[in-house]
Amino acid sequence: MTPGIQQRRDARLERRRRRIADAALDLFATRGYNATSVEEVVERAKMSKSAFYEFFTSKEDCFRELLAHEGGSLIDNVLSQAALGRNHHERLRFGITTFVRSCFERSSVARLLIVESVGLSEGVDKVRHELQAQFAGAVGEEVRHAMLHDPFYSDKDPQVFGRAVVGAVSDAVGHFLTHPGMDADSLAESLCRIFAP
Repeated sequence: MTPGIQQRRDARLERRRRRIADAALDLFATRGYNATSVEEVVERAKMSKSAFYEFFTSKEDCFRELLAHEGGSLIDNVLSQAALGRNHHERLRFGITTFVRSCFERSSVARLLIVESVGLSEGVDKVRHELQAQFAGAVGEEVRHAMLHDPFYSDKDPQVFGRAVVGAVSDAVGHFLTHPGMDADSLAESLCRIFAP
């Protein structure tokens, strides 16, 4: 097979996989994991059930891949935006603000990461914990450096602080996504006043 033919075949397969993944993401986010069936995913994607199983071994496998890819993309964006800060204060603020804004802008991904993935299975929990650990680790590293010269952080345990930020920010985002009443920027600013004053 020539490289051009292989590239077109690969692109076609990726488009098919993406249609299924997009349908699954939408349904998992709006209806919930447990209320969504593979049949509904393929119906929404206008694909066959065999096409689904060409890409995923099960509904849980599809969810886990979506969480790893979409949640990973969100966390990568948070970390890259945080890195633009000139000091620990800005990096913490940029990270928290980017996480909150990204969750509000990509609420379907936020719902997977913050709501639907909790307690779903050992494999899904592992992916969620890995994503949270990336965010918490970056926060903890900033606190570790800030302890030396910023009185606010001097008595903070970096690991505990990192986990506290991830927990509080995730819980606040989850609450305000499901109970409207605060916009992303106001929520981010409130959280930054607590964790990066």
